[in-house]
Amino acid sequence: MKCLIVAAGQGSRLRDKGPLKPLVPIRGRPLIAEVIDRARRGGVDEFVIVNGYRGGELQVALDGMAECEGVRVTHVHNPAWDRANGVSVLCARPFLDGAFLLTMCDHVLDPGINRLMASLPHRPDSVTLGVDYDVARMLNDPDDVTRVRCRDGRIERIGKSIDDFNAFDTGIFHCTPAMFDALESSQAEGEDSISGAMNTLARWRRAHVCDIGGRLWIDVDDPVAYDKAERLMAQGAL
Repeated sequence: MKCLIVAAGQGSRLRDKGPLKPLVPIRGRPLIAEVIDRARRGGVDEFVIVNGYRGGELQVALDGMAECEGVRVTHVHNPAWDRANGVSVLCARPFLDGAFLLTMCDHVLDPGINRLMASLPHRPDSVTLGVDYDVARMLNDPDDVTRVRCRDGRIERIGKSIDDFNAFDTGIFHCTPAMFDALESSQAEGEDSISGAMNTLARWRRAHVCDIGGRLWIDVDDPVAYDKAERLMAQGAL
C-alpha cells in the first residue's frame, strides 16, 4: 500500500513552532515523521510526498529520515503550492496507478485508523473517506474542521461551511485513480480543493465513507491543536 502525503502549504498558523510546518517538532521528532510512522504502523510501505513551500528543505530532511529508517519516499514538487490542496494531489498522478491512501502532513491519527483504511475492500472507480461521527467531541476546531453529510455509507455533501452535517472529515482517504478524474473535473469548474473533488465524486455516487469509531485524531494546524496533540500523545491516548 502506498500513501500520498500532502505537505506543500506554508503552514503560517504554526510559524511560532517552527519555520516549516512538516518539520515542526512534536514530542521530539518532526510532525511529518509522526504521520509517516503512524501510517507505517497501519500497513503502508511506500510514500509519495508532495512538497511546495520551501520544498527543497523538506526533501533534504525527508531523505535523511528515509535513509535512517528504511522508508521508501518519492518526492513530487507542486510549484502552485499556494493554491488549494487538490492541486498537490493532482501533481502526484504520474506516481500512483492503483489504490492508495491519501492524508495530510498535519493530521495525527490513531494508527488503528490507518490500519482500518488500508484494509478496506477495493471499490473500483471510487474514493472512501474516513469520517468521525462524534461531532460533539470537539477535539478539533469546529470552525475549521471539514464537515460531511453522510447517508447510507455515501457522502452527500462535504465542506467547511455546510450546516446540515453529521460527521467530520478526518483527513484520510482510501483512493483509486477516480480521485484524479474528480480533481480534473472540479478544477475545471474552478474548485481546487480535495473537498471539491469529493463533492464531484458524491454527484457521481462514487464517494463512500468509513466510520473510524471511537479512535482519536487531530488536525495540528495551530498552536491550540498542537498543544492538544502533545498532551494526548504524552498520555498515550493518541
